[in-house]
Formats: sequence, structure tokens, C-alpha cells
Amino acid sequence: MNPLATVSRLLLVVTVLLSVGVVLRVARPKGSWGRRLRSRLLLGVPWGTLLTILLVLAVYLFVQGGLGHWYRPVVIPFRSWSYFYPLGVLTAGLSHAGPGHLLGNLFGTVVFGTLAEYAWGHFPTERGSSSFGSWRRNPFARLLAVPVVAVLLAVVTGAFALGPVIGFSGVVFAFAGFALVRYPVATLVFVVAGDLVNLGYSALRSPVFTASGSTRYVTPGWSDIAVQGHALGIFVGIGLAIVLFRRRGELPSPGRIWLGTLGYAAAQGLWALYLFEGADTYTLFRAIGVAAVFALAALVTLAAKSSTRSLLPRFDVTRRQAAMTTFVVVLALVAGIAVPYNLLVVDSSSTSTESVEVHDYTVFYGEDVPDQYVGAYDLPIYDASGVTTSGVIVASEERQVFQTVIPAGRLATERRQTVRVGGVGWRETVRVTRSQWSVVGNRSVYTVRLRHGQESSLAYVSEPSRATPTIDGRNVTLDATGDGFALTVTRAGTRLGDAALPATNATTTVGGLTVENDDGTLVAISGETRVPIASRADSRDG
Repeated sequence: MNPLATVSRLLLVVTVLLSVGVVLRVARPKGSWGRRLRSRLLLGVPWGTLLTILLVLAVYLFVQGGLGHWYRPVVIPFRSWSYFYPLGVLTAGLSHAGPGHLLGNLFGTVVFGTLAEYAWGHFPTERGSSSFGSWRRNPFARLLAVPVVAVLLAVVTGAFALGPVIGFSGVVFAFAGFALVRYPVATLVFVVAGDLVNLGYSALRSPVFTASGSTRYVTPGWSDIAVQGHALGIFVGIGLAIVLFRRRGELPSPGRIWLGTLGYAAAQGLWALYLFEGADTYTLFRAIGVAAVFALAALVTLAAKSSTRSLLPRFDVTRRQAAMTTFVVVLALVAGIAVPYNLLVVDSSSTSTESVEVHDYTVFYGEDVPDQYVGAYDLPIYDASGVTTSGVIVASEERQVFQTVIPAGRLATERRQTVRVGGVGWRETVRVTRSQWSVVGNRSVYTVRLRHGQESSLAYVSEPSRATPTIDGRNVTLDATGDGFALTVTRAGTRLGDAALPATNATTTVGGLTVENDDGTLVAISGETRVPIASRADSRDG
């Protein structure tokens, strides 16, 4: 164990405790914080939020198989692929892609679910009402309403999210939207507090960290944000809060609502409006996204705080009605854009013949394959019909699945990958291996193999590639074959000879040249001239 890391962890813990102790000493709450919690929550505990967390965790452990495979749950069958695949729609909002995804959303639920439940309250707020006067005032019914509503929201986000999404984040955003209408400043404080907790957790896990340059496949961070699903969640949460707290007369000032909405939306990346252009390329409309965040803050403020005065002298429509109608229309547009995509039907007949069949799944590798989801519909400003995808693709007509699970760019840098398919109660794995030689001055040559159980199949063979150097008037071309890799020597376009690649630290003679495999580097030799022409890419696990 690193002594510096141990001392750093100890220093962090002691400093945090001392800092919190200073606050408690100066504030001298004397139990007031606990009394405030107990005034709104049964025993001062957000029971509904805790039940919700247990439910989401149970789905990950027992439905997705996380109990036996914590870091490798089954994901593909639990995405919201299509209305014709109800299991995905029902489970997508409660399922997760991995432990980091799960814990992030559970932490968000602890933070914003607790604040939303506090705003909702376990006890009736009407003067003179009794806690057990009716089932609606019963504290147990009110706390159970939290997980029930959370499950309903999870189904809604699964049904109206754009694309095959997965995760509880739509509900987390609904919790946050509900909370920020009632406690906008507190919601922003909780956002900052959440960042501090994440920072502290990272500091405890890696108190001393050394980094160096490396080659990795990296996509833009904002390209992983399900903006439409998050926007849907926050709209639903805000709408419910406006209706409830207006009836209670508990809406805060317009300035606080505007600031809370603006700050939360900006901090949580709702400005990241982007389009997938194919070939691992994304276009971010940052200015439009930031403008949308400001428009959202204004719309929420108007919907919550507009007066009941007439909008126009000759029309019997109040400003509040106009604002709420606009809010509902925008919500309908945010949800409605997903409907055409969720009505898609996947055609797996266009998949590669060199594929692996696992139950109803087809796993194959392809390059420049038409994307059946992104390319399904054209928009006025976006021609999606020509969008293609490259990599390891999983398709299933039964489940309406079509997904590039391993992009070609990632497989090129992390050449051993695993694809997990399955369903409720079962899982299978397909191993993917890319063997590659990097050719000097030209593109690489490679093969992709898929292995399921004891069966291995050649899924893809790249085009030949000629090395740039010319040795004694000759050129060397590397070719990927079903049996491995081969060499072809030409001069002025005339083929002089072919040979298989020599084994490591061995040589072969072909077309008047000697080719040596010098520990993974191919060297062409003619007399005293030695010229590197290619190098083997090291296999790395992804």
C-alpha cells in the first residue's frame, strides 16, 4: 500500500469532519434540522425515495443479472427499442448500462428524490386536516406514492424517449424539476453538493493519481447525454410541481424559479443539442442549445407565475392559461418526436452473412452499413438517409434491435471486446477480436473474428494495403485473408510473388525481396538495404 495514498485519505477524512464540525458549531442547530425534517417526513426519513432506490437496485441485480455480474450486466434487451417490443419500453427506465451508470442515478435519486419528497410531504398541508382523515392524507399512502409515481415516470420516459435509451435519469430529472419549482435555490445547492460528493469519492478512491499520454478511442462527453429524455423528465416534473404548489399557494418568486431552472438546466447539460452524422461524427449546436436553456427558464417562470389577467382585451384567455398551454405544447413536442422512431420495424435481412446467431440475436461486423435507426427519417435541416455505421452490430427482428455496440474506432484501439446479449434469466457472450497490421504510409489491414462458445467465424476482411516505401524498384502489399495475412511483391504493377507472413523472428523470400518479422515489425531487405514496411498492432483488451 502506498504510504502517501494512506496519509492523503486520512487527511481528507479528518479535514472533512473538522469542516463539518465547524459548521455545526457555528450554526448551533440544536435539533432544529431534525425537527424540520420530521415535520414533513415520517420519522424524518424519505421512505419513498429509499423504496425507489431499492426497486431500481433490484432491477439491476435480479433482472439484468448484476448480482452475479456486477460490472457486466445484460443491457441490450432492456433498452426501449420499439413499441413492438414492450419489455424494453417497460424496463428501460429502470435498467442501467453498468455500475457507474447505476450509482450515478441512485445518487441523483438520493439528492433530488429526497428534496422532491420533502416538498411533497408525508403529512397534509391543509389547515385543520388530519393525517389519517382519508387515504390521500395517510402518511403511508403519501410515501408510497413516491415509488409508484417513479415507476410510472420510468415507463413514460421509456415510451417517449428518443432512441434506444436506458437508465433512471429521466426520473431523476423529473424529481429535480419537481424540486426546483418549490425550492429552486436549494436545488442548485444540491447540484453543487453532489459535485462535491463525487469529487470526494474520487479523491478517496484515487488519492494520488499519475497520468500519461495514451492512445484511446474517445467520443465527445456530451454525445452520451440523452438530452431529449432528460428534457422530457424535467418538463413532467416541473408541470406536476406547478399544478400542486399553485394549489397549495407555495410557489416561490419568479426570480428564484427563473434562476433555479436556468442554473440546473445549464449545469446538467440540457444545452447539448447534437446530431449523429455517422462514422463516429457528431455535430453540436451549442448556441441553439444555450438559447433553448434560457427559453426554458422563461417558459417555466411564465407557466408558474403568470397572472390571471386577460392576455388580449378581446379574448377570454388569461396569461396563465396561455403560458400553461404553451408549456404543455412544448412538452408534447418533446415527447412526440420519439413516437416515429419507436414505431420502427427492424429488418435483419440486410445483415452480413458472416455473422453469429445467438437465439434471436444476430451479431456481425460491418462497415458503412445503413443505420436503421438514425437513417429512418429525414428532418428539414438534416438528411439522415445516408447515415451509416461501422463496427460490431447486434440485430434482432423479434426485439426490434439494431445497435452498433462496438464502434469500429473503438475496436481499432481496443482490439479485444465482448458483446453480451440475453433476456430475462439468461445471457450469452460473443468475443470479438481484431487482428491488425499497420502499414507504413497507408491504411491498416485487419481481420475481425467472432467467437461464441467453441465456434469461431471470420466476420470481416479488410482491403489490401500497399506500403509506401519502394525497395529496389519493388513494392510490398499486405493482404488480410481467412487464414491470416499475406505478402504480395510487385514491380511496375507486375506481380512478382506471394507468400504468407513469416512467423515472429523468421524470414521469407518473395519476389526478389527478403521479408523479416523482427518481433512484430516487418522489414523488407534487399542487399544491405533494410526498410520497415509494417508493424503488428498489439492486442489490448477493451
